Order: sequence, then structure tokens, then C-alpha cells
Amino acid sequence: MSFLARFRRKKEDPEVVRRRVLLQRGRIGEANVIEITKDGDGNTMLAYSYTVGGVDYQAFQRLDDEQLRRAHDYFPDARVDLRYDPKRPVNSFVV
Repeated sequence: MSFLARFRRKKEDPEVVRRRVLLQRGRIGEANVIEITKDGDGNTMLAYSYTVGGVDYQAFQRLDDEQLRRAHDYFPDARVDLRYDPKRPVNSFVV
């Protein structure tokens, strides 16, 4: 390890940073769950859709550990809380 490497900050996971920013500054909305599936790596994926300003969006999200404990809340056609960036509504995640 080089001398300067000792003083570099550890880089945070970009997904963790994105979610934290949306929780602090994002707007609250509602999304409709389309489906919940497993991907090839065994991660539980949530497909959802939402509308902001008359524009329909569809997104996919990997559920974290806390959300997996509440997996029964994410049945198809369920309405769930959403956080999104008002300047870039495509940047969103289900809470």
C-alpha cells in the first residue's frame, strides 16, 4: 500500500449514497408493484411503475434486507411509497 493510499477516503457504495440523498431531499409518491422475481444471482428484484407530471415510468430495484423482511408488502398491484428526484423523476426507489 502506498503512503498516500492511507489517507484516501474509502469510497461509499453509489447506491447507498443515492438512496440516502433521495431519503433526505426526494419527493414522496406512490408506485404500483408490477412483479417481484429473483434474478440469476439470487437477488430479489421488484418491478414497479409510477407517474410524475403526467409521464409514466417503470423501474426495477433490488430489495435490501429490510425490504425483504417486509416482502409480503410487495405483492403485484400493491401501492407502495416511493421517493424520487423532482429534477430527474427517473431517479427513484421504493421505500
